[in-house]
Amino acid sequence: MVEEIGTTTEGDLIINVGPQHPATHGVLHLLITLNGETIKKVEPHLGYIHRSIEKMCESLTYRQFIYVTSRMDYLSSHINNHGCTLCVEKGLQIEVPPRAKVIRILLDELTRIASHELWWGAMAMDLGAFTPFFHAFREREAINEIMEETCGARLTMNYIVPGGLMQDIHPNFQKKVKEFISLYKLKIGEYAELVTGNIIFQNRMKGVGYLSPEDAVSFGCTGPTARGSGVSCDIRKLYPYDGYDNLQFDEVLETAGDSFARYMVRIREMNESIRIIEQLIDTIPDGDFVAKTKVVLKLPKGEFYTRVETARGELGIFIVSEGGTTPYRIKFRSPGFSNLSALDHMARGSKLGDMVAMMGTLDLVIPDIDR
Repeated sequence: MVEEIGTTTEGDLIINVGPQHPATHGVLHLLITLNGETIKKVEPHLGYIHRSIEKMCESLTYRQFIYVTSRMDYLSSHINNHGCTLCVEKGLQIEVPPRAKVIRILLDELTRIASHELWWGAMAMDLGAFTPFFHAFREREAINEIMEETCGARLTMNYIVPGGLMQDIHPNFQKKVKEFISLYKLKIGEYAELVTGNIIFQNRMKGVGYLSPEDAVSFGCTGPTARGSGVSCDIRKLYPYDGYDNLQFDEVLETAGDSFARYMVRIREMNESIRIIEQLIDTIPDGDFVAKTKVVLKLPKGEFYTRVETARGELGIFIVSEGGTTPYRIKFRSPGFSNLSALDHMARGSKLGDMVAMMGTLDLVIPDIDR
C-alpha cells in the first residue's frame, strides 16, 4: 500500500526549521513532517516580526504612510514607495513631470538589480558556494553608493513623494550609473562561470521544486516565481506605469517550472534592467522633478488601487478614503505571501536537502510576508 503524501503516520518525524534569520532569509518558522528524508508536509508559521504596518498606515497622512512601506520588502523599498505614490497620485489626479517619471524608472531598475544581486549571492551560499556572495556584493555596492548619493539612504529610500521626487538627482548620477553598467557587463560572465554553469549547482537545482503553470496561477504566484513556470505576469508589461510602455524590454519567461528555471529568470531579468537603464540614462528630460501639490493632501472619497512590479512580483496597494487626511483602510497585496503559499505543494515528495534550493528560488523577504 502506497502511503499518501501529506498525512502524518506513526514513525514520521516533525522538525522545526527556524525561526532564526541565517537559515531562512528572515524570521520564518517551518514545521516540516518527514518520512525518513522525504518531505510529507511543510507548514509555514508566521507572525514573528508582525508590525501591523497596514494599521499603522491608517493613522498616517498620505505623505507619511508611503515611507513605512520601505520596511516591508526592504530590498524593493524604492519600488514599494513608487507603488504607494502612484495610488495617491491616481486619487488626486496629479500629473507627474516627465523628468520625475524617468528618474523613478531608473531607480526602480537599479533597485531590482541590487535585489537580484543579493539573492544570487545568498542563493549560492545557501547551497554551499561562499565565494559568489562577495562577487554579488561588489556590484551591489556600486548601486548602493548611487542610492546613497541620490536619496541619502542605501536600503530604505524615502525618495518618492506625491507629484514626483523629494529632490533632484545628484550631478554625478548619470556618470555613476554608466560606470556601474560598464562594471556589470565586465563581471556578469563570472556569474555563469562560478554558479550558473557549475554542474554541481545544476544538479541541485534542475528538476527540484517543480511548479506547473496552473498551480502557479492557483496559488497566486507572481514575479520570477510564476515566470519560471511560463506564466506571463510582469506588471510593467501588462499594466505599464510611468512610461514603461515606451521602453523596449522583454518579459523573461522560462517554462521548466523548476528551481533552475526560477534562477535563470532572475539572472536574465538583471540584463533586461540594464537594457532599460541604457535607454533612459542619456535621455533624462529637463524640467521640474516634482509637481506643485498642496501641503496637506486629502484624497476624495472612494477606493483606489494600483500595482507595480517589485523584485519579487506584484505589489498591489488598495486605499479606501473617506475624504480625510488619512486613509480609512489600506491593504497591501504583497508578492511574498502568495509565493510562500506554494512551498508546501512544491516540496511534498522531495528530499529535505532540496528545501534550501526551493526556498532560495522563491526569494523570500519575510517582512514582505509578515506585515
